[in-house]
Amino acid sequence: MPRPVLLIHGGAGDIPHSRIAGKFKGIKEALRCAWGSLVPASGEGQGSALDAVEAAVRSMELDENFNAGYGSCLNTDGQVEMEASLMEGRDLRAGCVTLLRDVMHPITVARRLMEKRRHTFIGGEAAQELALATGSERLPANALVTEGARYTLQQFQEQLAQGKDPFFARTELAAEQRTDPSGETVGAVAMDLDGQIAVATSTGGITGKWPGRIGDTPILGSGTYADNARGGVSTTGHGETIMRYNLAQRILAAIEHKGMSAQAAADQECRAMTQRLGGTGGAIVVGPAGDLGISFTSQRMAWGYIQDETIFYGIEGQAVHQEPLALGTSTVHI
Repeated sequence: MPRPVLLIHGGAGDIPHSRIAGKFKGIKEALRCAWGSLVPASGEGQGSALDAVEAAVRSMELDENFNAGYGSCLNTDGQVEMEASLMEGRDLRAGCVTLLRDVMHPITVARRLMEKRRHTFIGGEAAQELALATGSERLPANALVTEGARYTLQQFQEQLAQGKDPFFARTELAAEQRTDPSGETVGAVAMDLDGQIAVATSTGGITGKWPGRIGDTPILGSGTYADNARGGVSTTGHGETIMRYNLAQRILAAIEHKGMSAQAAADQECRAMTQRLGGTGGAIVVGPAGDLGISFTSQRMAWGYIQDETIFYGIEGQAVHQEPLALGTSTVHI
């Protein structure tokens, strides 16, 4: 019988040291929030990978330390436009949404689309109408905009005025800015006791994007993919780079055709992407046997998983922190 696995990320990028504590707090909260959906208490039914990844991402969409839902990055009009995707690995059903505004939890809108079974990807007004017709509340205008997101957009605009190349736009705040940060894409990959794999990814995009810009997050094979026979992947980083490289599919192809582990495949393809295209990013992977892969070419990537009643988490290099699943004191080992 497969062992339940829940692995999440909170974004890859130039995350300043001042923001690490907030990332760690949000990662641990998301894991604790979602674990009960994957491993219910005795007598409370069967756990679900799909429920777990949705719950983990919903938790991070509420947290201003992450660029998803509340705290999303702003486009050039100073607006939040969000996107998300969710996929299950048995029947390869998926829901992908983009250009959502003024609603919370894009990941749940993606799940509702998947459950409708008619279309896989919708955006703009159609996605907005689906959200409102299936229970999402219309938020007041700019309710998802934080001071940190405004500050980051101001930085971006100043760089443009100085003639700097905006191609690799910021998705993290500068180190000197310590208030209300806007982070990076969030994602989760899970395997339940039935061996079912599910993946969820959600983002507010990149600072200073054109209105209507769509990144890698809602594109199957780039930002998200789940297949019980090959594994599950959620990616994060520079979207234009990830979608051009088709990062999620390349990782799964390395697992399937080269017999690589989840870790080896993630390392190989993240490095190859950056070497070829220049943009940085990362991925979390659960292989078909439940092995884990965590890799990134950016300065940092926040990640965490649960194993043996322990939360393991990190953000840079080989440093791995751990904390009991029940609240306790964290430790670190290299």
